[in-house]
Amino acid sequence: MKKGFVAVLSLIAGLVIGSCGAESIEETEYFGKFDLANDFDKADGMGNTAVPSSADNSDTAVWEVRNDWGDSDTVEARKAGLAWDANSGLDWNEKYTLWIENMRKIDSATGSYGYKTFQVTNPQGKTIPAPVLECAETAYFLRATFASWYYLPFFVEAVDSDGTRVFMGHFGWRTAQGRYKNSNLFKSWYKDYTGGNYSADNWPRDIKLRAKKLYGSDDDFQPFIDADARAGAYFDELFLNKRVGHFLILLLSNFGSIHLADSANTFNIKPEAIREGDVLLERWQRRGIGHTLVVKNVQDGQNPGTLMAELVSGSMPRRQPKWEDPTASKRYFTSDQTGGVGSNYSGDEYAKMGGGLKRWRVARALEGWYTNTILPEDVNNWVSSTDYAAIAARPAQFEDLLDKLDPEAARDALLLVIEDKRLHLRDHPASCSARLGREEAFTDLYDLMQEHFYMDKEEVDKQYRVVDDYVFAELEYSISKTCCWNSTTHGMYEIIMDYEQNFLQLGDDCRPPVVFMNDNGYDVFRQHAVEMGRGDEWVDWSEDEACSQRDVATDTEVVHSWTPYCTTFAPSGCQADRFEPNNSREDAAAISDGSSTGLTVCGGEEDWYWVRPGPGALNASIYFISADGDLDMKLYDSQGNQVENSAGTGDSESVEHQVSEEDDYYIVVFGYNGAENTYDINLTVP
Repeated sequence: MKKGFVAVLSLIAGLVIGSCGAESIEETEYFGKFDLANDFDKADGMGNTAVPSSADNSDTAVWEVRNDWGDSDTVEARKAGLAWDANSGLDWNEKYTLWIENMRKIDSATGSYGYKTFQVTNPQGKTIPAPVLECAETAYFLRATFASWYYLPFFVEAVDSDGTRVFMGHFGWRTAQGRYKNSNLFKSWYKDYTGGNYSADNWPRDIKLRAKKLYGSDDDFQPFIDADARAGAYFDELFLNKRVGHFLILLLSNFGSIHLADSANTFNIKPEAIREGDVLLERWQRRGIGHTLVVKNVQDGQNPGTLMAELVSGSMPRRQPKWEDPTASKRYFTSDQTGGVGSNYSGDEYAKMGGGLKRWRVARALEGWYTNTILPEDVNNWVSSTDYAAIAARPAQFEDLLDKLDPEAARDALLLVIEDKRLHLRDHPASCSARLGREEAFTDLYDLMQEHFYMDKEEVDKQYRVVDDYVFAELEYSISKTCCWNSTTHGMYEIIMDYEQNFLQLGDDCRPPVVFMNDNGYDVFRQHAVEMGRGDEWVDWSEDEACSQRDVATDTEVVHSWTPYCTTFAPSGCQADRFEPNNSREDAAAISDGSSTGLTVCGGEEDWYWVRPGPGALNASIYFISADGDLDMKLYDSQGNQVENSAGTGDSESVEHQVSEEDDYYIVVFGYNGAENTYDINLTVP
């Protein structure tokens, strides 16, 4: 997600060299807040002039303009490119679509759990994993990068705190009259090495650019470039034109999802016209943050007349863009928060907040002035920004347009979405977007399981809910202070869950857990951190994004549709033990030398345990009464390979493995043919 009103980074300060010779981040200066050029109640701003085309020759210019987005038969347009052959007959907007589509899927290099992202190849043939960015930053990065590489005009606009229209684009940072305040003279200050004979071995470096970071939290590290690399270092590695890198630092730091929702910069598209490179916006406030996703892949569905679409998005805190599968993507397209029917907590209609499917306007030089407009081929695909009925109808149209998976595959895909949101919360327990996404997936799961598996909501919750869901309950975003807090950590998650475990064990009667949210502060959790000896790991609340609700005394939970906690976890024939939930590798419980008694495997489940032995013999045994249920066990290494197995028919199972060096191992205990039983486990770790 991206802040809508952000302090503008300074454009004038130079590098500060520390006493040890280390380069520090460029100093900043505050210029004010940037608002919408066209408010959501105004008609599309097509035809509004911006900056005279003579600005292309000014010292503020970032890159040269040689092409028009509508060109398809010029000398430049007939050349082969990164994703198209020579003489393709395509215009540059269509080529942008192909470029987005053809970026290859790879494993993410960041985060404590794996997901898929993509890689970027520049015109010089240099390939780099996608950068660590917020969601709106990802969309801006892709569009501006393509425009700079192919000498196309590009700009976005907003209004500053004085009411002045300001424009950031290939011509620099300007108003209609000239240079904006004391903004960068990109052409004079920075180098353009384009056209030189450079490869990875002699790639030119801009030390000043490499020392720059994006505005906001210290989370724009690019570990695949270097351990300490920030966004500036990434851009230095990707662009021969260093001016583009300096420009992107400013663009991504100062323009957010609210400006993508602005009809001055994008326009609404009919669902059937969707293509790669379009953006999908979730908006739950008229001002402030939202969520931005880029359409990465569109193809025919299995059923006639349907499509399958996949989205990618960065996040807050920043991450490499996450590549969503068709099921997860469809949930975004069909959400009312992408411009659908209904209203937010404040009564604002979703259709009037600028959300939904958008396409970039194209900058064109018309009669001596640059204007953000649309190409003739898109006129029939355009939906006016004030046609609220058509905008609100799109999520339902996507419900019919986007293909559905078979029930089993859809169930498994929804469970993966739910687990993905839980994993995010284990790293960032304050995340309100992850809480919302988890509950939206459960809503879809309820409907699916009722229709195809004849399970009601209570049965679904009893089978698929975990304690975490109730601890990190969904909050009303716009009136809950926790939702502005992005700097929470995995260590804090461990502290919170340890508090909950102790709390839930008090007394004989069932009690729901304490929701992790602001309730006149977070003192119960902070105090528990101190009692655990982990007080230094607790991070105080901070306003990590624009937060109008910063002063609320108590956060507000949404009206939950789930089964109450004490009904979901009511005692049954099989009681969860103290290590639950540990039914997957991701939830494996840490154990060490010695015995753990009174454990339980419930029917159809697995108990996972994590150990980290050093060199030597690792021994693990379980003891149980086989007549009550036959149990087996396996041992896996850190790569997921099964290295030992014990599947006898007696009252114990044992595995032994010689470990050559310190590494992670996983012990799995499970019932034969779904049996359940109690057991003790004994472990000897070298």
